Amino acid sequence: MTYPHRHPTADHLDKKDIPMRDHTPTGHRPPSPSHRRITVTPPAPCPPAVSVWATAQTSPATQRKGRYSPDSTAHPAKMLPAVAAHAIAHYTRPGDLVLDPMCGIGTTLVEALHLERRAIGVEYEPHWVTVTQTNLDLAHHTSIAAGRVVHGDARQLATLLPADLHGQVALVVTSPPYGPSTHGQVSTGTAGVHKHHHRYGNTLDRGNLANIGHHRLLAGFTRILTHAAVFLKPGGHVAVTLRPWREHAELIDLPAHILTCGRQAGLIPTERCVALLARIAETDLVARGSFFQRDFIRKQRDNGLPLHLIAHEDVLIFTKPTTSRATAEKGTPQLQLRDSVHAPLTAA
Repeated sequence: MTYPHRHPTADHLDKKDIPMRDHTPTGHRPPSPSHRRITVTPPAPCPPAVSVWATAQTSPATQRKGRYSPDSTAHPAKMLPAVAAHAIAHYTRPGDLVLDPMCGIGTTLVEALHLERRAIGVEYEPHWVTVTQTNLDLAHHTSIAAGRVVHGDARQLATLLPADLHGQVALVVTSPPYGPSTHGQVSTGTAGVHKHHHRYGNTLDRGNLANIGHHRLLAGFTRILTHAAVFLKPGGHVAVTLRPWREHAELIDLPAHILTCGRQAGLIPTERCVALLARIAETDLVARGSFFQRDFIRKQRDNGLPLHLIAHEDVLIFTKPTTSRATAEKGTPQLQLRDSVHAPLTAA
């Protein structure tokens, strides 16, 4: 989708300001001094919106330095700050309200505050609620915007957030839990390499969406999007970051499943973008894979499976219908992606 460029037309100009020439047998006579000439300069072209987000030009540690508490690094699947910041800057204006119903360490909220947006988030695990509050306190030192985190299950969003926020949220930014994660931290010693902080909370907690299998995860995420849509203003957006993952050697196409979740929640899929997890160099991409990702890829290649490091996350953009008719007609059409820049999704 490109931005239209407006050029002046005759309707924009006062006719008395348009120089006129009188034709005589001897040729064209220059206009009299009473007629002024005007010069029309077309506006400078707007930079095109792009569907590839250059969100990893600096490392994750550099992006978080000085803005997040040291405890934040222990979260198993942190959203890249530049991804949240790009979505917030592109789909909202200063003063708008941003919501993350599964906010983790509060990345969406912190980046919203730094961009002078208001922010509210919900987090299931008490420890990360505390970490988010610490990060919000850090952001409040440099931002006048207000941020708040609420402890609870996002599937109960309707009872966790005040009713006066219905229809007030301009943007929802979130990411579903991927279950067993390839993120985490490494410690080494005489016993070898030990992986820690790589799972969500207590694995026996069946109330945690990360621990219930991807089919129940999808049902729970649909419920979350349905409740979030109530708080979203008409025409507001939802940005969901996610990627496929492998479960017992089977590729789970999570982006395709989340498209269905969004439609079932009454939202309209409008864009599918790419948020890079690799730095753009002069001639190629420089991957920023974790130790575990690199180790997994090496082992798979040794077994003859030619896998590569993941260099991006999908970002699905949904829009809340502006009319009840759009809601009634949402149905479940087969959607087709177009390759144009910032291309909308269209029904086949």
